[in-house]
Amino acid sequence: MRRKIPSNSALMAFEAAARHGSFARAADELALTEGAISRQIGRLEAFLGVMLFERVGNRVRLLPSGERYAAQVRETLDRLERDSQYLMGQPSDCASLDIATIPTFAVRWLIPRLARFRKMQPNITVHLTERMEPFVLAESGFDAAIHFEHPAWTGMRTHRLLHETLVPVCHPGLLDGGEGAVSLDELPRLHRRQNPDAWQRYAQETGIALTNPAIGARYDLHSMQIEAALAGLGVALVPRLYVETELAEGRLVAPWPDGKSISKTFCLVLPEPIRLSEGPIQMFANWLMEETRRHSPSFD
Repeated sequence: MRRKIPSNSALMAFEAAARHGSFARAADELALTEGAISRQIGRLEAFLGVMLFERVGNRVRLLPSGERYAAQVRETLDRLERDSQYLMGQPSDCASLDIATIPTFAVRWLIPRLARFRKMQPNITVHLTERMEPFVLAESGFDAAIHFEHPAWTGMRTHRLLHETLVPVCHPGLLDGGEGAVSLDELPRLHRRQNPDAWQRYAQETGIALTNPAIGARYDLHSMQIEAALAGLGVALVPRLYVETELAEGRLVAPWPDGKSISKTFCLVLPEPIRLSEGPIQMFANWLMEETRRHSPSFD
C-alpha cells in the first residue's frame, strides 16, 4: 500500500516557514522564491485538507493546527537528518549499534570498558543514548537497552547483569574534623531526587539513627551525587559499582555498611532472543554479559 505522506519539499518549506513565521525568510534559507514556498505550502494544505497558515494581506500567521504539525514535522526531519548523518559516517565494511542506557551507568561503568569491546570488534561502532525511564523497545530505533528490571520490559528478552547496591560514601576530609568518631547523623547527607526515601530506608535497614533522614541537598543523577561527595559537600548514598575506583584510590571512603535491601538489578533488554548467528548485537550482548560476570559472578 502506498503511504500517504507529503513530499519532502513541501514539508521542508512548511517547517522553515513555520520556524521563521515568514515565507520570505523561509525562501532565503532554502534558496527558493517566496512564490515557490507559498505554492509548496498550498499543496501541503490541499494534501492534508487542513489550513496551516492564516493569510492576512502580505502577512501569514501559523494556526494552532499548524503549530502542532510544525513541531511534529520538525522532530521527524531532525531525526531523519541524524539517521542519515549516522549512515553517511559509517564505513561500508562496518556495523553500528544504538543502545539506550541509564546515563550514570554509561559514564561510570560501561564507557570505561568499551575500549575492550572495540579491540575485540573494531568494525562495530556503539552509539549510546540516555534513557532515564523504561520505554517500548520495539520500533524505538534502538537495538537494545541497558536498564533496571521493570514490568515495562514484559515480552522483551531480558538478561540479568549486575546488582545496584547502595553504599554511603564521602570525602575522607569530612571525617577528620573532630577528636572522636564522626557519626553519620552529624554529616550533611546528599539525596537523589528520584529516590527521596532512600536514606530513611537505609536507616531502618541498618539501625543507624538519623534524626531527620530527608534533610540535605538533592540531585537528579547519581553522577551528580558522586561529584558532590568528592567535593566534600556531604555523604552520598550511591551504587558501589559506580565508585569502586574512587574507593580504591582513597578519594572516597565508605565506613558504613551497604544498604542491601535498597538494591536494583541491571538487565540487558533485547527485542528478540540472542541467536547463534554472530551478528553485531549478539557480539555486543555476549561481550557485555561476560564483562558483568567478570565484575560480579552472582548471576552465573
